[in-house]
Amino acid sequence: MNGGASRAGEAGAVQDEEALLGLDEVGGTTSRAARDPLGNAETNGIPIAESLPVARVVLDLQPTHLDQPYDYLVPATMDQDAQPGVRIKARFGRQEVSGYVVARLATSDHDGRLVPLRKVVSGEQVLTPQVLALCRAVADRYAGTLADVLRLAVPPRHARVEKESGNESGKESGRPAGEPAEELAQVPAQVPEQRPAAGSAQRSGAAAQHAAQHAARPGTASEPGGPGDPAGGRPSAWAAYRGGEAYLRRILAGEAPRAVWSALPGVGTDTTDDGTPHWATAVAQAVRACTAGGRGALVVVPDARDAARVTTALEGAGLAADEVVRLLADDGPAPRYRAFLRALRGAARVVVGTRATMFAPVADLGLVVLWGDGEETLAEPHAPYPHARDVLALRAEQEGAAFLLGSPGRTVQAQALLASGWARELAATRDVVRARAPRVRALTSVELARDGAAAAARLPSVAWRAARDALEHGPVLVQVPRAGYLPVVACSRCRVAARCAHCHGPLGLPHADGAPQCTWCGRLAGGWRCEECGWTGLRSVRVGSARTAEELGRAFTGVPVRLSSASAPAGVLDSVPATPALVVATPGAEPVAARGYAAALLLDAAVMTGGTGLAAGTEALHRWLAAASLVRPGPHGQVLLVGDGAPGPTQALVRWDPAGFAARELDERAELHLPPAVRVAAVTGDRAAVDAVVGRVGLREDTGSGSGVLGPVEVDPDGGRPGVGRTGGGREGAVQALDLPVRAVLRVPLAQGDELARRLRTSLAVRSARREGGTARVQLDPKEML
Repeated sequence: MNGGASRAGEAGAVQDEEALLGLDEVGGTTSRAARDPLGNAETNGIPIAESLPVARVVLDLQPTHLDQPYDYLVPATMDQDAQPGVRIKARFGRQEVSGYVVARLATSDHDGRLVPLRKVVSGEQVLTPQVLALCRAVADRYAGTLADVLRLAVPPRHARVEKESGNESGKESGRPAGEPAEELAQVPAQVPEQRPAAGSAQRSGAAAQHAAQHAARPGTASEPGGPGDPAGGRPSAWAAYRGGEAYLRRILAGEAPRAVWSALPGVGTDTTDDGTPHWATAVAQAVRACTAGGRGALVVVPDARDAARVTTALEGAGLAADEVVRLLADDGPAPRYRAFLRALRGAARVVVGTRATMFAPVADLGLVVLWGDGEETLAEPHAPYPHARDVLALRAEQEGAAFLLGSPGRTVQAQALLASGWARELAATRDVVRARAPRVRALTSVELARDGAAAAARLPSVAWRAARDALEHGPVLVQVPRAGYLPVVACSRCRVAARCAHCHGPLGLPHADGAPQCTWCGRLAGGWRCEECGWTGLRSVRVGSARTAEELGRAFTGVPVRLSSASAPAGVLDSVPATPALVVATPGAEPVAARGYAAALLLDAAVMTGGTGLAAGTEALHRWLAAASLVRPGPHGQVLLVGDGAPGPTQALVRWDPAGFAARELDERAELHLPPAVRVAAVTGDRAAVDAVVGRVGLREDTGSGSGVLGPVEVDPDGGRPGVGRTGGGREGAVQALDLPVRAVLRVPLAQGDELARRLRTSLAVRSARREGGTARVQLDPKEML
């Protein structure tokens, strides 16, 4: 944990290669006796603070072998501002780098000379001890660096926003101006993952006593309409679930139960039709129970539309507008930083937002909620690629908070939390599910065999009649897997897929009267000619949402057709009225209809389940259930699945049984040693670099436990898929094949997952210290093994 500015001059140089390879913890150091920091200091005449003259800082450094805290001297002029959690700038070698103060110390255990800090960027203590410990744990779990995680956790500074309410910062944080904050926790070299086998973690004695005192105050009991009533005077949304109300009572009492929740479908409540989905109402009531117990809450959702729905539901549950803050990256730098400061200073007890909100500072955190963990937007695309589900699970353990993971479907990873005993299930009984869910019918080729040739139509006559009848009672939702007009086209004579002459990417038609366009490089192919037969005509292979809306408009004359997708002229719609209309939407872009949809048509089932990924079935079921959840309960609502989808997810949709499907998937993966039954890491890059990183890990093959290395195999540089690298023919193609990136997959049992992350991080540290050439990217728990 020691360090010093003198190491800056040695950055990138390997002082002792054998000693480096022998390190047990990259970034950790051997503890030494504390020494006088001024005994060998390079102050250049700058006065140094008399009290706690040493600042321990973490710096924004990319190389893995430099991922450790460093000690600097605090100039007397910065004594009041250089408190734990503030942003600073310091000299590191010949450059000036940014960082954060994590502690103020009286002595340093660094052998070399210490130099003073260059600058305190802002006196705002933006890095809290809890967030720092979480970031260190995330970096260790994903073999990343603390600097990478801190970039995800703390938004960029906006000076004007800080000045807007700078005078109020001390009041909001409850700390007099100029008084030092508590010292940040020491940054450990390794934070082990702790997941008890069963039960729920209890809060500390002081926190539990605080919650009991709060609950004993007048007006905080859980009488209807009182501050302690989670439903805010409305019928409880949790009464329909086994153990649902008991879960809220434990949160209200200050405990930390952990649950995986299968949400019931529906829009509105039994007494209101306000257009709020049932899941948002239930989340709001859980948050109200937490705040009634005197603690803060954190809610993470896939997109801004869901955040707005949760915020509306929180207002309906009785929370004041100033108690809730929305933290969204799409709002821009200034609004995002303003919301971050409100949460940091304790001005809001509840934070609602998208993926980056998982790191938001919340005082006395009592509940973390994640909705829709099957959505791709909850997986961080930047290093070290953490998923919100795992980050919030770590945070719930570290801060003793309750954990609630909800979704219309169920991922295999969520099922694994139940199977391990780490969380308990919150689900309704089968009779309640049947009463709340719409009628579901799968229109497969076997079901439509009696229609003869008409069964091959994209919209069979049965579906057309069902939509026509449902339009008499309200809007009808049509879900289409792909956006655009004709995303994939082929030669109309020989049926060979149309390819771009420049990059060999697939061609599509963006508009009805548009020229073919490559979906990879974007080049137009106005003079396209088939390479096989020379024909110039094209036919559709995949039909997008825009073309579907056009066809439905001709089939249902006089009926309004609304299009909701990212590529649509109006974008993604948030809601639609209860009047008759056809609403065509891509997965995840379905708007909420007041009182629910009268029917839903889920088209192209074979396309939804036709992927080769491990999660193709659960993802398709998740998207179907998300759309079906917006339909009125049977017999007033019905869902028609059109096409020959995979039998597993199709049957699970008809039975409305995502839990059973996820359990079977988990059992099958455990037998085949596939994640999440095992821990997996993917190393992608140049062949020599990948071989070097993997070789230093020293993973031994063990067929019994599934441990070993798979690959390396060539990957497509555009799509990242193995074995599909695009090369031309002849000698030039062979040379290109040698330059293709490769991917190796490392697989170990779950009990050895932390050790695998540690070894990979050590290997990356050796790579950066030696300045090895090529590229190598490490990702633990990737979405797919292929």
